[in-house]
Formats: sequence, structure tokens, C-alpha cells
Amino acid sequence: MDWHPAELAGPDPVRRGYPAPLDSPPFPSSDYSVGGTPVIGAPDTQTYPLMQAINGNQSRVKVYGWLNGGFNASTSNKGTGANAPASYYVNPNRMTGDQQVLYVERLPNSVQTEHLDWGFRFAQLYGQDYRYTTAKGYLSDQLLVHNRQNGYDPVMFYFDLYVPHIAEGMNIRVGRYISLPDIEAQLAPNNYTYSHSLLYTVDPYTQTGIVASIKLSNHWLLQAGFSGGDDVAPWTKDATPTGTACVDYTWHKGGDALYTCANSFNKGKYAYNSLQGYYETWYHKINAKWHTDTEFWYMYERDVPNIAGNVTKPIAPEVGANGAFCHPGQHLCYAPEYAITNYVEREINTHNYLSFRADYLDDIRGQRTGYQTRYSEHLISYGHWVGSTILLRPEVRLEHSYQAAAYDLGTKKTQFVIAADLIYHF
Repeated sequence: MDWHPAELAGPDPVRRGYPAPLDSPPFPSSDYSVGGTPVIGAPDTQTYPLMQAINGNQSRVKVYGWLNGGFNASTSNKGTGANAPASYYVNPNRMTGDQQVLYVERLPNSVQTEHLDWGFRFAQLYGQDYRYTTAKGYLSDQLLVHNRQNGYDPVMFYFDLYVPHIAEGMNIRVGRYISLPDIEAQLAPNNYTYSHSLLYTVDPYTQTGIVASIKLSNHWLLQAGFSGGDDVAPWTKDATPTGTACVDYTWHKGGDALYTCANSFNKGKYAYNSLQGYYETWYHKINAKWHTDTEFWYMYERDVPNIAGNVTKPIAPEVGANGAFCHPGQHLCYAPEYAITNYVEREINTHNYLSFRADYLDDIRGQRTGYQTRYSEHLISYGHWVGSTILLRPEVRLEHSYQAAAYDLGTKKTQFVIAADLIYHF
């Protein structure tokens, strides 16, 4: 266990492009989040305790992971699910095994520009958090049929092909991968905080398909993809041909980035998470110790079944896919929602940082949270590293629903939570 890691000496590893804007540790990554690709031009400098024991971290194929658990004390107290729509600690006043994860991966070498290279990742997750990453068709009966408290999800399995001779480099990813945009991440070490914003909670999580990412210059990255839709396996009846298109513009020598994404677009007809999603994310480095990340999105589905109780012979929603609170007389309706979240991050030193989050969600037809209301959320979190192996993340969170009581199983408009988790890396 690395309680007192030695400080690294010598020059930084070779990198094509702007220098990384952030310090990692203490932050989850030294680069701003762009999905669907490794950072083209960035070297793989990660080492892991398990690989140190196996072969001194000498191989490009790496096996590593983490154990993650936490607790929360909440003003909601009506039992299972009462913290929702807060996540991932959906159940109040409990200790939980959130996610136990094992990665097997190889990253392509995208620093060099002479030859093709390849990579892959197989990520397995077990714990309470599987209920958020589950995609219909991938062992999804654990959640959709049995509603098990803990479950297993093969959350990522993909192959990367790096092609150096197209522009400044192109990466092609094929398989099941994390949905491209978002400040936040499903896997605990990649997230600033223990809990997630409301925006992220009701977001799509994974897609199965292909995405190409082309680095045109230090300023521009273009991405285009094709999948079977959000959170569905290609062989399910809910799968439908779905496009993805994103552009990332970076300036101020890497200090600012604007990431614009049409994450999923198709016919938009109601099905399991058949969300049409449009995103704008701005990353801004204020100075060496402060940075801020802001994300806005608009999502919708068409022809969503009415669950408001104001029609005769209502159409039953699909299992695991909420209906909407439509106008009287409408059996089906258009169900949109929009949200914005902001993070302000303060690096204290390489072992400590602070996170401040503000979040707003308008679930216009109640289709994402089950309640037709607007929400706000405010959070303060502290991250503390013990060596390079253990990360502790205590936090306090206050949230409110405005038009309807959405917390404590629909009985409260305000919820206050004190929580903390621990991540042990191996």
C-alpha cells in the first residue's frame, strides 16, 4: 500500500498538443473530459499497485480497479429509494457497497505518428451502482425484473484503433462505451464527488456502437458515431439507429475548452431511454489552483404514454421507462427537460481539493424523475488522498423540488444529506 509515495523527478513525459490543464492527483484527470476516445497525443503514464506486484508496471496491458463504499445520513427516512432523485446514494441512512470494479485494458500509443496502434478495455462493475449503468439487454433482468439491491454490469467493453496519418490522429472505438459528453462519470475515481448532480442522474449512461474521433489541430477535435441508442443492447426491440456528433474547441493554451455534442439523435419515439440529447460543456482554468466546469443540456422523447390519470384507457409505459404527465385528453405527448450544472474546483495541494456544485433541472413532464417539477441542488465536497491509494470524499448536499414534493417517496420538497465515501485503488 502506497501511503507515502515518492515525488517524481525529471521532465514531463512527451506529449503532442497543449499541456494538460489540471493536476492529477488531486483531481480525477489532468485533462478535461471528452468521451469516446483516449486523449489523442497524451502518453499513458498511469501505474497501479496490482500491476506493480505483477510485473513492476512494465506491460502495456494493465489490470487494476478499486473498491468503493460509503454512507449517507439524510433527512429522508422512508426506506428504499427515498433519497431519489439524488444519486448514487439512492437509499437513505445506510452504508453501501457502491461499486467494486475491475479493469483490463491497453491504451493505444497516440503520441507517436508512425504506425497504427490499438487498445481495448473490459470494465466489470458489481455493487449498488449497477442500477445506474444497466443497459437493457445486458443482464438487465437483475434490475428491470428482480430489482436487486446489488448487481453486476459489464459496463464497458470496446476496442480502439488509432490511425496516425489522418489529420493529427484519429481514434476509432467499437463496442460498449460511456456516453460521450458530461463533466461527471459513472466510475467513482473519475468523478470529483461521491454523489452526482441531478443533471447527470437522469442522463444516458452508455451506448453500443462505433465512434470516430479526429484531432484536426491543437484547437479542434471532431467526433461522429453510430449506435443502437442509449442504454440498450443492439439486439433489443428498443434499439434504433442513432447518430452522435460532437466538436471540441480548445483555446488559451489548453486552459479553456468548449465541448458541443448531439449525443443521440434518431426518430425520437418513446422507448427505453430513447433520449434525444443536446449538450454544451465549458471548461475554464481560472489559475493554477482554481477551475470551473459548466454543462447545459436539453433532452426529450416523443409519444410518451400519459400517466397523469386524466385520460381514459391510458397506454401502459414500458418497464423501466417512465411515462409523462401529459395534458388532459392526450394519450401520448412530447416530454422535454433541460438542466444546467456548474462545478467550481479548488486545488489545495496534491492531496487535497474542494468541490462546489450548483445544479438546476426542469423535468417539464416528469418523465425523467417521475415528478413534474423543477429542482435545485447545492453541494460542498472535500477530497483527501492518503498516499496514492485511498481517496476520501465527504460532502454536504441540499436540494429542493419546487412544484411537487419529490423527495422521501413524494412526501418532501427539501432534502439535506451528509455523506462520504472511500475509494481503495489496487
